Amino acid sequence: MADLSAIVKAYDIRGVVGEQLDSEIVHDIGAAFADLISHRDGSADAGSVVIGHDMRESSPGLAAAFADGVTSRGLDVTSIGLASTDMLYFASGSLNLPGAMFTASHNPARYNGIKLCRAGAAPVGQDSGLGEIKSAVERGIAPGPGGGVVTERNLLGEYARYLRSLVDMSGIRPLRVAVDAGNGMGGYTVPAVVDGLPLDIIPLYFELDGNFPNHEANPLDPANLVDLQAAVRQHGADLGLAFDGDADRCFVVDERGVPVSPSAITALVATRALVTEPGAAVIYNLITSHSVPEIVAEHGGQPVRTRVGHSFIKQRMAETGAIFGGEHSAHYYFRDFWRADSGMLAALHVLAALGQQPHPASVLMAEYSRYASSGEINSTVDDQLGRMAAVKAHFAAQPGVELDELDGLTVRCPNGAWFNLRPSNTEPLLRLNVEARDATAVEALRDEVLALVRGW
Repeated sequence: MADLSAIVKAYDIRGVVGEQLDSEIVHDIGAAFADLISHRDGSADAGSVVIGHDMRESSPGLAAAFADGVTSRGLDVTSIGLASTDMLYFASGSLNLPGAMFTASHNPARYNGIKLCRAGAAPVGQDSGLGEIKSAVERGIAPGPGGGVVTERNLLGEYARYLRSLVDMSGIRPLRVAVDAGNGMGGYTVPAVVDGLPLDIIPLYFELDGNFPNHEANPLDPANLVDLQAAVRQHGADLGLAFDGDADRCFVVDERGVPVSPSAITALVATRALVTEPGAAVIYNLITSHSVPEIVAEHGGQPVRTRVGHSFIKQRMAETGAIFGGEHSAHYYFRDFWRADSGMLAALHVLAALGQQPHPASVLMAEYSRYASSGEINSTVDDQLGRMAAVKAHFAAQPGVELDELDGLTVRCPNGAWFNLRPSNTEPLLRLNVEARDATAVEALRDEVLALVRGW
């Protein structure tokens, strides 16, 4: 049997197909998931599971093996076939069913994985079910009673209509928009969602191809935005959008081809949400720009800070009744979307905001971008805790410095600059994010921290 410890991550299951992940183990994971939700799921109907998959060559077969595992326990399956991850969340929410999405997001073609949720798109992570599934598979799955049936259902149209119902696109001016789907699921969902809107779409790599022949479907890497930036400038587009492989994240470039910070997108969407519900809470994670809580407060909202990671975001959204949440990794969460993340829904908000005013995207987004930042800087270290302790001691000795350890170490300097240093859960890395008033201050604080981390 494959080493489950290597593929069961904090929030999902992911590994190399044929080496770590195959039909046999996926069948057993499906059976264990069926047992889990049969015993504990609080939905009105836990007798069925909805399953979707991305465009990877291995996805249909793995999804079928998982369905076999579910039906072997006597539960039924609703198969929605090709789907983005947020489309699977829509299915889980609208049908009130537990769900499984087969995707490895932005990982290379040889990978695949499973994102699981309970009914209503409630997340399943290491502490909310994945650990139990891992233990059950390791003990061995006994034969089940069988009897479950698989029903196929196409929800693309319903998904598109629901997203459009959440964003008022009426009266927007015509926009030319370049969209890079990276040969991922955005190529399937974008045409359906924007159908009928006054948008002239310039499509890049809409052909579904899990081998990713043009570039990795990971817009977080600037190298994968180059084609989109060129297309925006070449065609005089008003905006550029880039989706990752399973289209749950969306990145934006303005009319000049300049990337827009996901923190700025978080602030923009938050202000739009607060118009509909003044005083509502908005969630942001602790490496998001400080402009986000400032702008939320200025618009009468309640900014709520949380750790990095979707399970923490969704938990705090449930606790606070927050209307929206954003992460600097370009995950955007909506209360009206079962507190799940949707890159497509965030894209509609950006398009509506741009189309409802006359200025170019660069001018619009300047309102939400106040500070300079370093982006995430990774350092390979042998002693994560030792290096963290050295950084803490160094800055604790400086007058006027504030420290907290909600997630790693966050240090706030008297001049308004701040940084967060977090250890990776899976690699010998420390991750650094720095923000300050200008690039010079960012570079100075960055170098001060890295000297301690890397022993310069």
